[in-house]
Order: sequence, then C-alpha cells, then structure tokens
Amino acid sequence: MAAQWVLLGLWISCIDSPAGASLLNVCMDDKHHKANLGPVGELHGQCTPWKANACFTGNTSTEAHRDQSYLYRFKWNHCGVMLHKCQHHFIQDNFLYECSPNLGPWILKTDSSWQRERILHVPLCKEDCEEWWENCKDYVTCKENWHKGWNWATGTNHCPWGTVCRPFKLVFPRAAVLCEKIWSDSYKYTTAPRDRGRCIQMWFDPAQGNPNVAMGKYYTWGGRAAADMARKPVVGASSSLPATLLILLPPALLALM
Repeated sequence: MAAQWVLLGLWISCIDSPAGASLLNVCMDDKHHKANLGPVGELHGQCTPWKANACFTGNTSTEAHRDQSYLYRFKWNHCGVMLHKCQHHFIQDNFLYECSPNLGPWILKTDSSWQRERILHVPLCKEDCEEWWENCKDYVTCKENWHKGWNWATGTNHCPWGTVCRPFKLVFPRAAVLCEKIWSDSYKYTTAPRDRGRCIQMWFDPAQGNPNVAMGKYYTWGGRAAADMARKPVVGASSSLPATLLILLPPALLALM
C-alpha cells in the first residue's frame, strides 16, 4: 500500500507542473484580452478588483461600462432601458470574462468567427446567480441565448424578426436557467455558497484578496480529493483510495492497486 501512495504522490507532482500550471494565471486568446496579464495602472468601476493582475487595459474597462461600447457593438437595451440594478450584474459578468486570469480550467478553443477561445461551465457561486436573476427578473428580453442569433443588420444587436419581448422571469424561470443559458453554457449554476471555496465569484472585495485564485488551482489539480490524498502520510497508510480520485488516476497506476 505504501508504494501506491508514493506513486500517487509522483503522479500528482507531474500534473502540478507545466501542463497544469498552464491553466493558472492565464488570459484567453480573444479580441480584447492582453497577450500577457499583469498590473494595470487604472481600471474603471467594476473591473477594479483585478487591478493587480488583469487581462485587459484601462481603456477597455471604461468601454465595458457603457450601454453600448465599441467592444462588441452589443447593447443591453434591446427591449427597453435596462435598470442599473440589473445592468451591474451584466457588467460584472463582462469583467469576469474580460479581466480574470483565473478561468484557465474552463477555457476552450472555438471555431467561432468572432472569438478564438471561450469559457464553458464555469461553476458560479449560488449567490451570484440568484442575485443576478432577482435583480433582472422584471427586465424584458426577446432571447434566451444572448450569445448568438441576433439581427446585426444595422451593426448592433436587435431582436430577431418574429420574436417578442417578455419578462426575464418568463424567459428564465429560475436562476439556474439564466446563468446557464444566457451565454451558451459559459456558466454552470451551483448550490455552493461564496464562503465555501468551491465556486467562482463574479465580483469580490479586492481588500479581502481574490478568492478565484484558489478556485483556479482547486479545479486544475482535480479537486479537493487529490489535494487531501497528497497530504496523507505514506507510513502506516492502510485505507483505499476514494472513488473520486480513482477516476483521475492513469491506467498504469490503477494496474498496481
């Protein structure tokens, strides 16, 4: 059994380097992201939590606060004026995507004509989804998926022909539907609260540090099970490996068990 723990430790040390590290502290290869992240002298408004380590510039952060900016020619007010209490969630969503260097485990290549990489199934904290839905439920929209399918004939997004504007609470009957559907499954609704350290926060108090740094590491290294097992002593170990970790083990290591 001791040999198993030694091999497990060696395996974890292997994933805890270049391949795994490449998912940490990275920026997406996308339209407005910098090639190399780093501190930014001035970041505007809701992007300030990432000032010490951001993926885009101060000018971009200013534009992202506008009702319609040059960034993507996208307007929130496609079905009337969006109230500030709702809009600020979309601005936070935008900045998590544009600013954060902690989304590496969920970045995928894409063959889209307007983006080279995207995020998929980022586990959002329960409060972020619930508050987003609660503050937007009375706004109206004509689409469930805002990621694609708009009428761009005038150079900016308009509702497709034949669609009607309906309240958010009808288009997105639950917070989970809003978070998961609005950007083509970029986010995944979780029941994890912010203080449990098992989900990504859209926004945070920079004075308290960035909680998403730890989350990027947690999901990169295979979750808590791998971390817990790596800390177990080799001498006298007698318990079996948990099923959650067995899934992560390579066939060569499983053959020795």
